[in-house]
Amino acid sequence: MDDMKRKLKIGLMFPQKLFAGASLAATGLLSFAVASAASAQAAAPSTAPSTAAPAVPAAAPANQAPANGTAPNAGPAAVPPGTAILVANDASREQDDIFLQLRDAARQGDPNRAAGLASRLPNYAIPSYVDYYRLKPRLRDASNDEVLDFLKRYEGSAIADRMRNDWLLELGRKRDWVNFDRELPLFVKKDDYQVKCYALLSRAVKGEKVADEARALLDNPPQYGEACAALVGQLAQSGQFTQADLLAQLRLAGEMHATGPSRRTALLLGASDTRAAQAVDVPALAMARGIGNTRAEHEIYLVAIGRMARTSLKLATVALDKNASRLSAEERAIGWSNIALAASLTLAPEAYDYWQRAAGAPLSETQLEWKTRIALRRGDWKTVRATIESMPADQQALSAWTYWLGRALQAQGRTEDAQALYRRIADQNSFYGQLAMEEVGMQISIPPAATPPTAAELAQAAANPGFKRALKFFSLRLRFEGTREWNWTVSNLSERQLLAAAEYARQNQILDRMVNTSERTRTEFDYTQRFPAPHNDILHPTAQGLGLDQAWVYGLIRQESRFITDAQSGVGATGLMQVMPSTAKWVAGKIGLDDYGHGMLNDIRTNILLGTNYLNMVLNNAEGSQVLATAAYNAGPGRARNWRGVLNAPMEGAVFVESIPFEETRNYVRNVMSNATNYAALFEKRPQSLKARLGTITPRSNALGLP
Repeated sequence: MDDMKRKLKIGLMFPQKLFAGASLAATGLLSFAVASAASAQAAAPSTAPSTAAPAVPAAAPANQAPANGTAPNAGPAAVPPGTAILVANDASREQDDIFLQLRDAARQGDPNRAAGLASRLPNYAIPSYVDYYRLKPRLRDASNDEVLDFLKRYEGSAIADRMRNDWLLELGRKRDWVNFDRELPLFVKKDDYQVKCYALLSRAVKGEKVADEARALLDNPPQYGEACAALVGQLAQSGQFTQADLLAQLRLAGEMHATGPSRRTALLLGASDTRAAQAVDVPALAMARGIGNTRAEHEIYLVAIGRMARTSLKLATVALDKNASRLSAEERAIGWSNIALAASLTLAPEAYDYWQRAAGAPLSETQLEWKTRIALRRGDWKTVRATIESMPADQQALSAWTYWLGRALQAQGRTEDAQALYRRIADQNSFYGQLAMEEVGMQISIPPAATPPTAAELAQAAANPGFKRALKFFSLRLRFEGTREWNWTVSNLSERQLLAAAEYARQNQILDRMVNTSERTRTEFDYTQRFPAPHNDILHPTAQGLGLDQAWVYGLIRQESRFITDAQSGVGATGLMQVMPSTAKWVAGKIGLDDYGHGMLNDIRTNILLGTNYLNMVLNNAEGSQVLATAAYNAGPGRARNWRGVLNAPMEGAVFVESIPFEETRNYVRNVMSNATNYAALFEKRPQSLKARLGTITPRSNALGLP
């Protein structure tokens, strides 16, 4: 049953990716009326007011942390004057239903159906999206003038940038570099991997030297698609990519289990694409075929060694030793680095020795990270320092490696250099920023609260057409689109406007956007926005009755669901505490909730009751370690027991967290523990220590079995 807790989690910056179907609020506070004048927005969507004003709940006191240590109320602040509460009528509901059908038709690539549905929405509340969904499914055949007309009409809006993104991909596919090069500088988000590859390809076909930029970009073969594959091919054909570059791409594709890129790179190297695919997917067969004679064939064999090591370290090491005499020193080192990575991902005790045998191998960023983590677990600060200093500059600058490099320098007596690194990240309110803060002699505390937004500032937020579009989407349960509109709108706001926007989100019960928006401020802060504590009337007595640390529970909920009450993950985890149905049923039986039914999991009280009881069970199973219990809540108690089970001596909590094998769980535990520290500072009104909260992880003793 260990797999039951493996579920999609909400990331700090992009929760919309996982909960595109979640509703705005279970209470249904938001509703909209579609006015006949909605078409006015189409003329100037970035400035014209929306014709549908969102409803807001009745005013309640703003968040305050009471002196008794209980969580603050997360009720909305004062309603801006003049805000109307509108009730959707039957006509507007019918229009909404047609709009949802239009969206589906566009997503299915059905241009005829999309055109027909769009024609039935001449005065819809969000005309820019009607036009987008009308044009999107026929973008391949649309004229340039049609697309340019759309971009001109909705210039400056989120949906115009989305259309430009779509069009750039189409222009790149067509190799229409004239139009591509004209439109690329106008693309605001600049966050599409394929567009980035097309941009380099456009320059490469003109003879520009882009190899260095391409090496930095091409680090994720599973995401290559046509654009990045074409870029690799162009660079190979033009001689900008050497054999060494292609061999590195082949290794990376094998490491990331990317069969298609492995095939294509093998062909560019003059090797068999079939054997390359076998090395990734059926490594035993590829190894049985032998090592081959060329450098490319050797690399394919080493990929197979690395893939086999994910299943059997013994078979992989025997095969590598058997053919060692036919491999160069660098090739042998590459083979050991592939094995070392596989061993690291299971925290195998041999991993440290394998990394020593891999000396001299060119390492991927993932390999560099895991070599560092294994050295951390061994307390080998010399290797920690050397490996971090060999990372690419952008990787080395990440807060995790800045912190651990500081620790390595400190261990080697270079205190001033270490302190300089700590100070570089100590202002970041994150896991490693908090640890660095403690290294420079400070503890985690809540900064002075900014002056609350005025009625005028809140009214300005309520009148913003971007926020109105976002609220309309949230009311339609289109969280992805709503989040995109909201994030686009806040991207250029001042600090005061951000605080007002966050408060406006609180008034409308969109707490995930409140948190995200408030986190953008750098000089003015409201930590009741960043770390809200809703439903405290339910959570406080429940947590208190179980003896749970309320700050930790809220820290976990903040990471799990971002307070989206009916959040639903791709595998069925539900509600505030993202409880899996099978877990809920099991816990209900354990606590005697005899009348429990699956539909009750969406109920806030039931979700909190079952989630906190399960959290208490995993905490007891982890002998009181919040780190281990948090990992177990995310990845399953069995995995957490296994990670603890390989310890043969106590380990610093931060080192244990950094070396959790699953990236999702590693980030999850970091965020939950950082959140909990902030909540404790907010609730208790006194400085906190993240290092003390992490504690020391001890080798496993007897533990109860949990699903």
